[in-house]
Amino acid sequence: MGRSAGLLLARVCWLLSVLWSSSEGGHCYFPFRYKSGVFYDCVKFKAKHKWCSLHSVYQGFWKYCAEQDFAKCTFPFWYRHTIYWECTDDSDAFGKKWCSLTQNYNKEKVWKYCDEISGEQR
Repeated sequence: MGRSAGLLLARVCWLLSVLWSSSEGGHCYFPFRYKSGVFYDCVKFKAKHKWCSLHSVYQGFWKYCAEQDFAKCTFPFWYRHTIYWECTDDSDAFGKKWCSLTQNYNKEKVWKYCDEISGEQR
């Protein structure tokens, strides 16, 4: 009986977390700290879908990411000795356009691929 009560409690806590983040209109907080990392975009750890923290340091409050939650490109950004005002394929082995998620790629080194059709970040 004790084990099933524990599972029920865990499921209720998870459900409340999902409902709370949706009903309160929670917004993703970037960058956020989770375990030993710093994340600039939605993550997928032991989950079916990508999610984000609702605070700068993960405190158990999170939500699944919607299209508007994913990190946006930061323009202009500095890469090597050049300032970029749009997505670039500079140094990508496959010629795909990418952008930085911070103004100084040289320092933080966080990036993502840009949408090929519009040239903007996904």
